[in-house]
Amino acid sequence: MKAIKKLSSDTAIYGISSIVGRFINWVINPYWTFMFSDQAQLGRISNIYSYVAFLFVILTFGMETGYFRFASNSEKKNTVFSTSFFTVSILSFLFLIFTILFKSNIASASFIDLLGHEDFIVIMALTLVLDVISTIPFAKLRLDNRPIKFAALKIINIFIFVSLNVFFLTVCPILHENFSNNFLISWYNEDYGIGYVFISNLIASIVTLITLKKELIFKFEYDSELFKKMIIYSFPILIVGITGMINQNIDKILIPIMMDESLEPMKQLGIYTASFKLAVVLNMFVQAFRFAFEPFIFSQKNDDNSRYIYAIVMKFFIIIGLFIFLGMSTFLDLAKYLIAPEYREGLKIVPVILMGNLFMGIYFNLSLWYKLTDKTKIGAYLGIFGAVVSILMNIILIPVIGYWASALSILICFLLMSIVSYLLGQKQFKIPYDIKRFSLYLFISIIFFLFYWFVRTDSNPHFEISILLNVLFLILIYFVERKEFKLLFNLK
Repeated sequence: MKAIKKLSSDTAIYGISSIVGRFINWVINPYWTFMFSDQAQLGRISNIYSYVAFLFVILTFGMETGYFRFASNSEKKNTVFSTSFFTVSILSFLFLIFTILFKSNIASASFIDLLGHEDFIVIMALTLVLDVISTIPFAKLRLDNRPIKFAALKIINIFIFVSLNVFFLTVCPILHENFSNNFLISWYNEDYGIGYVFISNLIASIVTLITLKKELIFKFEYDSELFKKMIIYSFPILIVGITGMINQNIDKILIPIMMDESLEPMKQLGIYTASFKLAVVLNMFVQAFRFAFEPFIFSQKNDDNSRYIYAIVMKFFIIIGLFIFLGMSTFLDLAKYLIAPEYREGLKIVPVILMGNLFMGIYFNLSLWYKLTDKTKIGAYLGIFGAVVSILMNIILIPVIGYWASALSILICFLLMSIVSYLLGQKQFKIPYDIKRFSLYLFISIIFFLFYWFVRTDSNPHFEISILLNVLFLILIYFVERKEFKLLFNLK
């Protein structure tokens, strides 16, 4: 039980930093909706960052999880770090050289369409390389149980990014309008638009890498045999990462491709993105949990009670996730004021995305079985299965129901992946998950949500009912789980 307390503590630290950091970062999305009245501009930002997310996974090559696997309980942690860092650094610099050499070809590609803005490509490529290089040092902080420094650096990065956005998009236009002849503001180009978003990101990444300088001071030790083992272990993780990015980001790539031009697909993507970002509260929780959980499962694998601990962790993860889902879904009428009116037509997809994010977290939780048994190939197969479902749903349904197809694909994809992973995992690495209670809580939260949306109206959102339903859900959880709550609160 001390292990659960440690996980709770680390999750709290990662959670607070993730909540604070992602809240600061999240603020930028509503801010962009007010800065870019043309929804297509936000759509373009979302589209570019989706490609960046794919490339980030490819360039890190699963080495983050590989580092945890081989550095845990190892006497050669420096060798593992050095080998991991060297691998991702070489891949990154080769990518950067390739991008610079072929930036015009990339910009003219129909699926990118950045002709005339080749500088955007170079800026984002350099930013990506800096972020990839920072990955292993950040993993080292997590493995060394230094969540406070990890959290602080993440928050600083996001704070710089958001602050520079405000400076470039709000402060500079005011200064340029009133002091256009001043040489201090003469560099500003009001037509550069979303380019300043990318410049802000680059500066933030440079600062982050500088703050990791202590972690970057190490003795270079490259072990070719270790490298081979890490590649064999990490390659399936890479496939899992790529398929995960497909499940989370392929929608933002396919909407502009699959939607009819008459419907202004980039505009629709902007509306979809604004609503998608409102589900970030649950995503924050999942991300915070992920940061603490991955090193945790490897550290507990030799404990006699590890499987029971994993089951308890899953139960409370689901309880918290469902509470966030219900709270966000029943208070959307308040959340809508956070984005500009031009973007509000997409708000009805938020509950679907929230539930999809919950099952994404459940799937991540379930994935521990193939990581602990070194059967990461199965994780790759599961990822491929989910990616196929996501791609097919988007390709088939986007032309019919627009961005609703993308929201539904996230939910169905992770739901199916969770079911399949659970069935396979129970055969390979049986964990006593409490499926009956999970099903009960899921059913009740959905019934409460549907009841609220049945009684609410646009003129009267009935927030008193929202509060009542959320309180009732918490009371129910307490009475059903009160014995385990008491056990957890009395841990020593």
